[in-house]
Amino acid sequence: MHQSFLQYVLDDLLKKEVAIESLTFVLPSKRSGTFLKKHISNILIKNSFSPKILAIEDFVEDISGITSASSIDLLIQLYTVYKSSKIEVHDDFYTFLKWGQTLLQDFNEIDRYLIPSKDILNYLSAIKEINHWSLKNEKTELIQKYLQFWNSLESLYNSFTTSLLNQKKGYQGLIYRKANENLVDYCKTNKNDSLVFVGFNALNSAESNIIQYFLEHTNSQIYWDIDSYFLDDAIHEAGLFIRNYKRQWPYYSVRNLTGVHNSFLSPKSISITGVPKSISQAKYVGEILKGIKSESPTGFKNTALVLADESLLNPILQAIPNEINEVNITMGLPLNKTVLYSFFLSFLELNIASTEKGWFYKDVLEFLSNPYSISISASQQVDFAKVIPKDIKETNRLYLNHNNLSKYTGAKQVLEIIFPPKAISSVQWIDNCLLLIQSLKKIFDVEENPQELESLYRFYTLFNQLKTHLNAIDLKPGLKSVKSLFKQLATMETLDFIGEPLSGLQIMGMLESRNLDFETVILTSVNEGVLPSGKSNNSFIPFDVKREYGLPTYKEKDAIYTYHFYRLIQRAKNVHIIYNTEPDVLEGGEKSRLISQLLTDDSISKYVTHHIASPQVKISPSPIAEISKSPLLLKDIESFADNGFSPTSLTNYIRNPLEFYKKNILKVNDVTEVEETIAANTFGTIVHDSLEELYLPLINKVLTLENTADLATKTPEVVKTHFYKNLPGVDILKGKFLLVYNVIVKYLQNFIAQEIKQLEKHEIKILGLEEKLVVQLNMPELAFPIKLKGTLDRVDQIDGVTRIIDYKTGKVEPRNVKITDWEELVLNYDKSKAFQLLCYAFLYSKKHDANPLHAGIYSFKNLSQGFLPFYSNGVNIDHDTLNTFESYLKRIILEICNSSIPFTEKKM
Repeated sequence: MHQSFLQYVLDDLLKKEVAIESLTFVLPSKRSGTFLKKHISNILIKNSFSPKILAIEDFVEDISGITSASSIDLLIQLYTVYKSSKIEVHDDFYTFLKWGQTLLQDFNEIDRYLIPSKDILNYLSAIKEINHWSLKNEKTELIQKYLQFWNSLESLYNSFTTSLLNQKKGYQGLIYRKANENLVDYCKTNKNDSLVFVGFNALNSAESNIIQYFLEHTNSQIYWDIDSYFLDDAIHEAGLFIRNYKRQWPYYSVRNLTGVHNSFLSPKSISITGVPKSISQAKYVGEILKGIKSESPTGFKNTALVLADESLLNPILQAIPNEINEVNITMGLPLNKTVLYSFFLSFLELNIASTEKGWFYKDVLEFLSNPYSISISASQQVDFAKVIPKDIKETNRLYLNHNNLSKYTGAKQVLEIIFPPKAISSVQWIDNCLLLIQSLKKIFDVEENPQELESLYRFYTLFNQLKTHLNAIDLKPGLKSVKSLFKQLATMETLDFIGEPLSGLQIMGMLESRNLDFETVILTSVNEGVLPSGKSNNSFIPFDVKREYGLPTYKEKDAIYTYHFYRLIQRAKNVHIIYNTEPDVLEGGEKSRLISQLLTDDSISKYVTHHIASPQVKISPSPIAEISKSPLLLKDIESFADNGFSPTSLTNYIRNPLEFYKKNILKVNDVTEVEETIAANTFGTIVHDSLEELYLPLINKVLTLENTADLATKTPEVVKTHFYKNLPGVDILKGKFLLVYNVIVKYLQNFIAQEIKQLEKHEIKILGLEEKLVVQLNMPELAFPIKLKGTLDRVDQIDGVTRIIDYKTGKVEPRNVKITDWEELVLNYDKSKAFQLLCYAFLYSKKHDANPLHAGIYSFKNLSQGFLPFYSNGVNIDHDTLNTFESYLKRIILEICNSSIPFTEKKM
C-alpha cells in the first residue's frame, strides 16, 4: 500500500525539522487521533511526552470557554424559553417535540456559518408573510397565530442563546460562534502554540475562520488529504471544498496546498458487486472475509469494513466467520436497534394504550412475547407470560383488566409494575422501567451474561438521564411526549463495543474512516439515498434562502460523501464495493451514482470489475405432496374408522385427501386466536345452540301458533347466553359484537317468522333436535369395523313426511343440493352439502323406518329461498337413492382404508 496520509504528515514535519512533541494536532475526529498516536510512537527515537492531539470540536470548545449541552437538555431549554415567549397560544410539549428538533438544527446551522440571526430569521418571517395561504385581506385567527410564531423566531433565538450562555453551555453552532468571538484573546494567551490541522474537507464558516486565523497569526500549518486527480478536475465533487479554499483563502495567494498526492490512479483492484437485500450483503461480506482469511492469516491487519448504512451492523456481526477472532468495532450500536429497546417501547405503548376497559389483548400479547418479558416471567412463581396469553385466547378476552389479573398471585408484584392499577405519570413509568431493569439484572447476573448486563446498564443510565430532565422542569409531559424523548435518546445513545483499536478487522461508519487508510476496504450499501444520502428536508429554511446565505444544502452534503468515498479508495489496493440490487423504498434507491462514476471513468475503469451476486434460482415444478400409508398410519385409520366417519371428515377427503390426513387423522387443529370479529364457525355454533334451546320444549309436539308465539321474544336472551358461553371475554353491548349479536337475533327471528307462516298451510311436528346417530357399516372387504356417525340438526314431520334439516349460516344455492351425475358426489367438493344430507338421511333410515324421506338445508344467508331440498334427477330420497349413495359412500371409505392408495394433495 502507498504511504498512509498520517505517515506522510509526520514524515513531512520531520523533514521540516519540527519537534513533533511540541505540536498540537487538530483532527476531524477522535478516532484518527488514536492512529496518529500509533504512528508517532513508531517514529520517535527517544522517550518523550505525546504531543497534544485534539478533535476539532474539543479544540473549538476550548477556545469558546463553553461546554456542549446534550440534545435533550437543549430541547427542554428551548421549550422553557418558548413557553415564556409572548406568543399568545403555545403548543404543548408533545406537539413542540415535532418541530423543536428541526428549529434547533436550523439555529445550529445559522451559528456554524456565522450568519447574523437577525437577518435570516426576519427574512424567513417576511417570506412566510408573503407565502401565507389566505387570499383574504383580513387574516384569520389561525393565520395570525401562524405568522406570529414566525415573527417571534428572532426573539426566541436571542432568549434561548442568552439563557444557554448564562449557564456556559451551548449547542455546536453556538460554541463555534462564541469561539470566533474569542479568537483574538485566545491567540494572545496561547501565542506560542504550533498547531497542525490534519485532513479536513468540508469546513463550516466558523471552522474556516478559525483555521485561517491560526494560519495567519501563529506558527501553524494545515495538511489536506486530497488527490490531484480530484483537485485538478474543475467539476469533480470530491475536490469541491478544497478547490474553493485554494481559490478563496488569502493564505493561499502566495502558498501551495500541502498534502496533495497522486495515488488514486495507481494499480488497484476495485470489485463492485450488486447483492439482493441487506441480509445478503452481510452474508456476502462474510464470504469476502473468509477469502481474505484463507489467503493470509494476518490479512486483517490492514482491512476496514465500512458501513454506509449503520443499521447493517447487527447482521454483519452475525455474518463474520468464527475464525476471525480480532475485530474492533468503532461505531456503536444505536440503542434503538436492540431487542431491549423494543421491550421498553412495547411496555410504554402498553401504558399509553391503557383505557378504562383495561389493556387491549394485542398490546398485551406483543409485550408478553418479548424475550425479556419471558425471562422476567420465568423467574416468578407463576409463569404469567405463558398463562395470560392462554387465558386470553381461551376466553376470547379482548381487554385484560385487574379482575382478570388478580388471580395470578404468584407474580403479583411484577404484574403491578407491568399493569399498574392506576394511570401513571411519566416519572412513575420511568421508575417502573428501573424496577424491571433490576429484575433483569438479577437474572443476567446469575447467567453471567456480560452483553445483556451492558445493555441493561446503558438503558439504566438513559432512564436516569430522562428522569433527571423531567424532574428538573415543571413540564410534567405525558407518556406520549416521553415516548418521543425516549425514541430520540435511544437513537443518539449507543451500545459501545470494547476492542483493540489498532489491530484486527476494523468495522466503522463512513465518518470514522476520516484520515485513515487501509490496504483492503469493504464498503457496503453503496446505494442512492444512503451514499450519498440524497435530499432531506429537515429544515424550516427554504433551499433558495440557504443558497443566498451560504448555508449548505443537500448538494454540499453529496460532495462531502463523494469526498469520503474517493478518499477511502484512493490509497487502497483491494476495494470491495457492495450495493443492494433490491432496495426498499425506505432504504434508498438504485446503485449509487458514485458507482456509475467509477464505471464510466476511463482513467480508473481498467481496474474495476462489476457483477451481480445472487443466489441461484431454480424453478422446479413443486411435486404433488403424497403421504403413503405405513402400517402405523393404517392403524390410525382403523381407530378413526372404529370411532366413526363423520360427513364433514368425508367431505374433507373429497376436497383434499391431504387435508383429511392433517385434520382428521393427525388432528392438527387451527391455532386458537382471539376473535376480534366473530369467526364463521363460532357464528354457526351460536346459531345452532340457540335454535336447539328455543325448540327443545317443542320436541314431539305439533307446532301451533300458541306454542311458537313467544319464540321470537325469547330469542335475544337465548342468543346472549350462547354468545357469552362461546366468547366469554367479549362485550356485546358495543362495537362489532353488538352488530353480530343483532344479526344472529334477526336471522333467528326471521326463521321463526317463516316457520309460523308455514303453519297456516302445513302441519309440522318436531321429532328430534341435535340427534346423534351412529351406524355400523357392513363392509366385508375390510377386516376391521367401520362406523358412520353424525349429528342431525333437526328432524320433523311436515304433513306426515319425515324431513331432515341441516342449518347453514353460510350461503347455499339450490344447485349445491341437487345431483344429476352421481360421480360428482365423490369428485366435486361443490356437492359436499348434498353429500352431507345423504349421510344424515342414510343414518336416519338405518335407525327409523321412514319412507318417503326428505332432507334439505335452511341457509340463513338466503332464508328467502326457504327449505332447499335434496333431490337427484327430480326424485327425493327413496330406497334406490339411499342404495346408490351407500355404494358411493363405501367406495370413498375403501379408498381411505386402502394401503396402496396414498393420501395425495388435490390442487384446488
